[in-house]
Order: sequence, then C-alpha cells, then structure tokens
Amino acid sequence: MKKLIQKTLLVSILMMYFLMPINASETPIKITVTADHEDWVYKLNEKVKFNVSVTQNGELLKNVTISYEIGPEKMTPVLKESVNLETGQLEIEGGTMQVAGFLRCIVKAKIQEKNFEGKATVAFSPEKIEPTTTMPKDFIQFWDQAKADNAKIPLDAQMTLLANKCTDKVNVYEINVQNCKIGMRVYGILCVPKAPGKYPAVLEVPGAGVRPYSGFVGMAAKGIITLQIGIHGIPVTLDSVLYNNLRYGALDGYQTFNLDNKDEYYFKHVYLGCVRAIDFINTLPEYDGHKLAVAGGSQGGALSIVTAALDKRVICLSSFYPALCDVTGYLFGRAGGWPHAFNKPSFVTKDKVETSKYYDVVNFAKSLTVPGFYTFGFNDESCPPTSVYSAYNSIKAPKTLLIAKEMAHASTSEQQNKSNEFLYSQLNVK
Repeated sequence: MKKLIQKTLLVSILMMYFLMPINASETPIKITVTADHEDWVYKLNEKVKFNVSVTQNGELLKNVTISYEIGPEKMTPVLKESVNLETGQLEIEGGTMQVAGFLRCIVKAKIQEKNFEGKATVAFSPEKIEPTTTMPKDFIQFWDQAKADNAKIPLDAQMTLLANKCTDKVNVYEINVQNCKIGMRVYGILCVPKAPGKYPAVLEVPGAGVRPYSGFVGMAAKGIITLQIGIHGIPVTLDSVLYNNLRYGALDGYQTFNLDNKDEYYFKHVYLGCVRAIDFINTLPEYDGHKLAVAGGSQGGALSIVTAALDKRVICLSSFYPALCDVTGYLFGRAGGWPHAFNKPSFVTKDKVETSKYYDVVNFAKSLTVPGFYTFGFNDESCPPTSVYSAYNSIKAPKTLLIAKEMAHASTSEQQNKSNEFLYSQLNVK
C-alpha cells in the first residue's frame, strides 16, 4: 500500500509539471539575419538585400520593434533605423561598397524585457582586400637576429610526469624550457604516445587570455606527439584563482605592453617562445625528426602563421580566425585586427605604429612557404574578416580556405574536423 501511495503521488506531481503553462520568457526567441546571396559574397558596387526574421519556437513573432544598423564592419554605421515588424519579417536594402571589404547588418530587439541580437556580414570582392600595414626594411634581419640571440640561451628543458592525466595509450607531462633570457620560461603540456616508435608532432599555440591547459590527449592517442604551450612564462597546471588574478591584474592588457618599443614589446618573447617549443620537440627521442605542424585559433591562429614563417622545421599549419592581422586598418578607415590597439586615436603614436609592423601577421604571411589550412567566419568581431583576408591574400604558399560565413569568434565541428583531416594528411597519420 505504501509503495502504491508513493507511486500515485509521483504520477500526480509529474502530471502537474506537464500541465503547467510554459513561461513565454523561457521559450527560444531568435533574430536571424541573412543576405540574398547564398554565400554572402558580392562584387563591388553590387547591391545587397538583408532579410530579417524574428521567431519564437521557430514561428514568426509578429509586431516586434527592431532597430538595425548597417555599415562597414567595426566602423560607424551609415544607416540606422527602427521599425515595427508586423509580420515578423523585413527585407532591408543594404546598399553596396565601392572598395573591397565587409558590410555588416546588426539587428537588435528588446522582447519580454530581454535583449536579442542577430547579424549578417557580407563580403565585397574579398580576394581584392590588400593590407594597410607595410613590411619594415629590416624585418627579416630583425627576426633572424632575435632567433640567433635566443638560440644562445640554454634550453634547460624540464619535464614532470602528470600521472593522473596519463592514459593507457598516452603519457602526459608538464614541461618548461628557457626562453629569451636566463630564468624566463615557456610552460606547456606534452602528450606522448606510449607505444614504442617514432611519431610526428603538433605544436598547439594558445588563444588570448590567461588560463591553465590540459593538453591534447585524444590527438596523441592517434599517434601524434602534441605540445600545448602557454605564453606568459607561468606554469599551466595551477589553481584557476591564480590565472583569474593575473588576467585582471598584472597581465591585464598584456597585448599592448611596450608596444612603443620593438625590442621590448610583449609578443617578442611570445613569438620566440613558439620557436623554443619546437627546439624542445626536436630533443624528444619519440619525435620522428621531420613531420611537425603548428595549429591554433585567434591569438593561436596568429601564432601558427608566425611560427611557420619563423621556423622552417614546420611542414604545415592550421590557423583559425587569426588575430594580429593588419592592425593598422583603423588608421585607414577600416577594421583592424585584434587587439584593436589603434581604434582609439589617443593610443596612436608613431613608435607604436612602427613597432606593430614587426609583429603584424600580414608580414609573416608573406614569407610562408608551407601548406596551410585557414578558416574563419564573416560575423567575427574579435578578428574581423577584413583583417584576416589582408593576411590570407598575402600568402603565396599552398592554402586551403574554409569559410563558415555565419560564425562569429568560434568554430563549428566541420571546421575542427576539416582542420584535423588536413593535419593528419600532411603528417601521414590515419
């Protein structure tokens, strides 16, 4: 009898739950913005139409007031309006562009006291986008000298087995090596296949920020040595509280530290640290000695291009939405790359602009000689596609491009899978 009562009570509770009215504010509301060309690509002076729909649970939401703005990405809008969508849909005449670049339509609405946004960014002859930055006359000599000076510093490699991270197929280590000067270190997570043999390697370079790392055990299980590095010279296995303190404290804004001095700019030790990581990989007895790739996204997308340009031991690269591309774009009335240092006139000085040229990914892209896989989205505001195309169009080496047009600063499973397929093919891994 007791069990019967309990069962009856449970059924009653479940019935009450399913019969309760659904709170409309908890149902999915979405603003979708598309363009009248399926690939979102237009020729110069060709007009674009943006199509807007506001839906709830997949059904058009009627009588919604939206505001929209249209203009070159990251720039002041050339068109701003508010309108009521009686049917939940709207077609907007978006205009055109006379110069190669990207035009963005951003739509916003406040519905049920919540803010919603959708956007579409269309390309106008993106293959014609040229960089605004220029290459210093001593660019090659500067980096050749920097690498030569760094090579004189003992590597002093240290490895610590992380027993709790190891699997039946992979050994996992925290490693660190010396970089730039005595006492300065590069830390990372090394994953090595356990089975005896010689293996190719992938250097995974990090996106922006300050965080711990756990390595790429899954890739290592396929028969690839992986090394995932940090850039800040601190261990990568500490408590998250420390990284938060550094992110909002001592390392807040690191991306522009000493930007007025090419020899002291923060990214000098970062770029050299990537080469140092390759030095370390070459000391591993398990490494096959000649098949090495570099991969990363955002800041890591930049570092993958830079590293492949600086170090001829790299045979291929994969770069997702690279940062640090054509950062001077803002000085020419268009979007520049992360970290958007020059979008505020008060920050612009001759020394900072000149220093940026030694670190701009565009100038490294020009000297690439190895095959690369490149992928990004048109809606990316962190690494705007105008800036990315400035670098991509500068590459003369073999290149594979995958556009995920609707993506912002993130990637799809297709992008990840295609990148892995490219790397495995280049490294001859099944």
